[in-house]
Amino acid sequence: MAGIIFALLGGALITLQGVANSRISQDIGTWQAATITQFTGFLLAFLLLLIVRDGLWRRVRQVKPLYLTSGALAAIIISGNITSIHHIGVTLTIAVVLIAQLGITFIIDSRGWFGVVKQKMKLSHFIGIAMMVAGVIIMKM
Repeated sequence: MAGIIFALLGGALITLQGVANSRISQDIGTWQAATITQFTGFLLAFLLLLIVRDGLWRRVRQVKPLYLTSGALAAIIISGNITSIHHIGVTLTIAVVLIAQLGITFIIDSRGWFGVVKQKMKLSHFIGIAMMVAGVIIMKM
């Protein structure tokens, strides 16, 4: 149950962040908005790290260097969402983002990439993604 609650919270906050970033970018620009978002996110994460003090930070050397670059993806994600919201609106942006996320996770699960347990994809998975794509097409019409 906790996983679902955190997923719902994360999904809601991603949407709110996209809307806020889009609004910020109208005043100061896309990359400026992404910079502010990344910086405030860093500050909050760093503050929480100082509060938690669980010592796990010392294990950073065990993480593959490629994975340590994932924060750079956030800058691209933020600018992509901002630009998309400006062009197609919040609803379609989030719908297309969800389809992209599901598509990539489908590939990751089916191939067992990044150390995840390989999953066999079923017809219902394909149908679900196809229905989401159909829903976006209908919303765009």
